Amino acid sequence: MTDPWKILERERRLTPEVRRLIGERYGQRGVKALEIVDEGRVKKYMDFFVVVGTSEEHVVEEEFCSCSDALFRRRGACAHVLAVRIAALTGQYEEFSLWYLDSWKEAGPGT
Repeated sequence: MTDPWKILERERRLTPEVRRLIGERYGQRGVKALEIVDEGRVKKYMDFFVVVGTSEEHVVEEEFCSCSDALFRRRGACAHVLAVRIAALTGQYEEFSLWYLDSWKEAGPGT
C-alpha cells in the first residue's frame, strides 16, 4: 500500500489520493482527522498543537494525545494525532505566538 505520509511530505497538500489512502489505512479515525483539518480545528501554540474537539480541547505532542481514546482505548493513533500530522505537513493550522499552558491557566479549562 502506498504511504500517504510520504506523499504528504512531498506534495505538502491534501490531494484526493492522499485523502483516500488515509481513509483506507485508518478507517473512521482517518476520516475524522481529515474533517478536523478541513474544519480548521488544529491550533499550533509555542508549546503544543491543540485540536478543538466537540466538548474540549485536546493537547497533542508527537504521538501523545490527551483524549480518552488515546489514553484508555489505545489502538493506534487517535484522530487528533492524525489531524496534527496532516496539519503539520500541509500548514493547515492556526498559529498562536503564546504558550498554550499560559492561555489555558488564564482562561480556565473548558473555556
